[in-house]
Amino acid sequence: MNTLAITLKYFLTIMGELTILFIGISTIIPLLFMYIPQKKFKIWMSGKGIWGNIIGVLFGAVTPFCACSTVPITLGLLEAGVPFGTVMSFLISSPLMDPLVFSLLVAFLGWKVAVGFFVLTSLFSIIFGILLEKLGWADQVKKVRIKGSVQISEEELPKAFIERLKISFLKAWGDFKSVFIYMIIGVGIGAAIYGYLPADLLAKVAGPENPFAVIAVALIGMPLYIRVESAIPIGLALLDKGASIGAVISLIISGAGIAIPELTMLSSIFKKKIIIAFIVIVFITAVLSGLIFNMII
Repeated sequence: MNTLAITLKYFLTIMGELTILFIGISTIIPLLFMYIPQKKFKIWMSGKGIWGNIIGVLFGAVTPFCACSTVPITLGLLEAGVPFGTVMSFLISSPLMDPLVFSLLVAFLGWKVAVGFFVLTSLFSIIFGILLEKLGWADQVKKVRIKGSVQISEEELPKAFIERLKISFLKAWGDFKSVFIYMIIGVGIGAAIYGYLPADLLAKVAGPENPFAVIAVALIGMPLYIRVESAIPIGLALLDKGASIGAVISLIISGAGIAIPELTMLSSIFKKKIIIAFIVIVFITAVLSGLIFNMII
């Protein structure tokens, strides 16, 4: 009964947070776009070659959002015409990096770990964003608009702030209704895993006696819905129990970089090929980063 109560509390908490975040962010993003000429925004985000991917990563680094709350931003960027590769670099990097995360890493794991984490996650986000663009997978974005969304040209926009806010909120509400069932299913699965996965299993699998610790922890972390801020204390506990720094980094990246609720919500925007590729990308990033950390530290 105690485990069931924990699971239900997790479900309600995450659903409440996601609802507020999704509607709030989905309202703010189009509202901001109304005050930024689309041509100017596209120039900022549409740098030639690798520059656009770097901008996408930097944008992700300064936006303190979890994996799920990046979904409405991703949708907004695609609708604004930002290049596919840039959007994917943002999508990969955003849940993993922000000023608070960097500060926590410096405070608890040292500045070398923090800098290494930032460099590796940035590098992989840029590389995979470029790769997906080169593969021509921009056609894997679903062509249909999110149900309830309405396109309004700059000439048709009202001048009053309240009217613009109303338009933005109505668009956000339409987007939210279209992904609500995905959120219910995804958060339900995540809550069940969160409530019933034995806590000691992570420490056992991540121990130094396991040569496949980095890979195993990455696999365990992927279905969990944890922010980096939550993953760092878990990582510290694992270190105290003898886990390697690479296993901890792998858990942080896989746990915070992907989530079942996020995947189910992204499936309303992308076709199956992108969803599978995204899972593989986060897994590779987690494993390679963990192995690199084990080699250099």
